[in-house]
Amino acid sequence: MTMQTVMISKTSFFSVSTKGKGLYEITAKVQKALEETPMLEGVVTVFVRHTSASLVIFENADSSAARDLETFFERLVPEDGDGYVHTHEGPDDMTSHIRMALTRTSESVPVSGGRMVLGTWQGIFLFEHRRAPHSRQISVNVLGR
Repeated sequence: MTMQTVMISKTSFFSVSTKGKGLYEITAKVQKALEETPMLEGVVTVFVRHTSASLVIFENADSSAARDLETFFERLVPEDGDGYVHTHEGPDDMTSHIRMALTRTSESVPVSGGRMVLGTWQGIFLFEHRRAPHSRQISVNVLGR
């Protein structure tokens, strides 16, 4: 007798409202999307559908780590940098695209026992690179058995 494994693939979406630049933890929303499937083993892929925001897996126990990352990016890609041509939406237009290109638009996390296999101090964060508030669209794909 052979046992068949049924693969699950489901994509869901949620929005994140930001108040401007910074890190916004979305770990619980991703876990909720995972729990809405019967998958126990596999991978969850999270994708942000924008070119001026990104995703990072980062320290979630001490908020000073997030502030340090934000400060680092302010020094690395300053808004008052010279020579940017793409500033149609303001002085943070091109800098937000550069910051996105230096990070990632997706993250994949293994799943075991129906839970993401994140480290003790790891969380999934939306990294907003624009000054103004935005509504960011997140796609979550669950693939496994």
